[in-house]
Amino acid sequence: MSPAPSAPAARPALPPRTLLLMLLALTSGFGLSNAFRTVAAIMAAPLQADFALSPQQLGLFAAAFHFAFGAMQVFMGIGIDLYGVRRTILAAFPLAIAGAVLSALAPGFGWLALAQVLVGVGCAPAFLVCTVFIARHFAPQRFAAMSGTAMAIGTLGMLFTGTPLAWLVQQWSWRVGFAVLTALAVLAWLWIWRSVHEPTAAPHAPQRESVRQAVARFGTLFTLPHTWGIVVLGAVTYAALIALRGLWLGPMLMQRHGWSLVASGNVALALSVVALAGPVLFGRIDPPDARRRRRWLVACTLAMAALFAALAVGGPSWLDVALMLAVGLLSGFIVLQYADVRAAYPADLTGRAMGVFTMAMFLGVALMQWATGWIATLAAARGGDPYVAVMLAIAAVLAVGALAFRLLPAPAAALVPAH
Repeated sequence: MSPAPSAPAARPALPPRTLLLMLLALTSGFGLSNAFRTVAAIMAAPLQADFALSPQQLGLFAAAFHFAFGAMQVFMGIGIDLYGVRRTILAAFPLAIAGAVLSALAPGFGWLALAQVLVGVGCAPAFLVCTVFIARHFAPQRFAAMSGTAMAIGTLGMLFTGTPLAWLVQQWSWRVGFAVLTALAVLAWLWIWRSVHEPTAAPHAPQRESVRQAVARFGTLFTLPHTWGIVVLGAVTYAALIALRGLWLGPMLMQRHGWSLVASGNVALALSVVALAGPVLFGRIDPPDARRRRRWLVACTLAMAALFAALAVGGPSWLDVALMLAVGLLSGFIVLQYADVRAAYPADLTGRAMGVFTMAMFLGVALMQWATGWIATLAAARGGDPYVAVMLAIAAVLAVGALAFRLLPAPAAALVPAH
């Protein structure tokens, strides 16, 4: 990833309205990425019925997208550095469209898993292009607020995978759901193609790195001790939210409380609406002191762990729903992790750091999806409640992540300026 924040000096300024419209177009791709990564919560039951999937296979289906998405972050970051935001997203996103088509036509589980890998690769630059675009074209003190706004707008993609997708699946089939997602992805690609045009570099801008140099410079990040705490926490927070919203919410409500698919979809929709407010809220109240921000990150992660522990205990359906909605609102603190990354590195490493953080975040999602599927299968085989086991496991992982972030080295004072 790039020396992104240093780039604006070599680029002519664009009018604020133009920048906002470009960012809005880019967030449409991020919105589709959010939709694709959360389809499993609604499609789990029909997929299990059609393909006789075990919970472990269901977890693998949900994880395939995130493994591909996370693994490609380094390469997408290099692509953004060498070829720009526009070229990278336009080149990659057609793979997501192809994967959505294959998902709709998949004759079996193997093809469905392959399709999710294609979708994951195609969506890999979706949020990264937004954060790099913000870092390049907006003032540093606006980074958290603008990133929070972009995350909130992108979360609109999750609204589709709530009640609307549940209704489509119940009325027709899960294949129709993927067909509609295909059409929406095509529209997003066309919007980006039409709207996003970054200014060209100034004539005397520094010579662009080669691919080999760009790959080699990623290693610099891992020589900095504080990278490891950032990576560990990044791998668990968003993973916990997506494990709930993107996989276990529907099956848990349907099997624990006997709810219908559409009723479960209504809760998924409500959680997504609540999650819209979280990033905006936390982006606005981002602490001006970076060390205080890191204390907030530890406290919020532990609070999320407590909510998942409460979900494991179980209770009446209204309580489980309330806890799920609380997770959705609290998850907005994840935007502070992006601000923490931006503050933790010098300007010429900020873009690369975003790529590494995003890679850790989505590989964490993939691992949690796969691991919780395995845990659910194991618990059911031993006569236990799979949802108790899954929620307790997520709570434990969050607590360990918070502890590691607290105990591992923090950034040096010189790299943590106040806004």
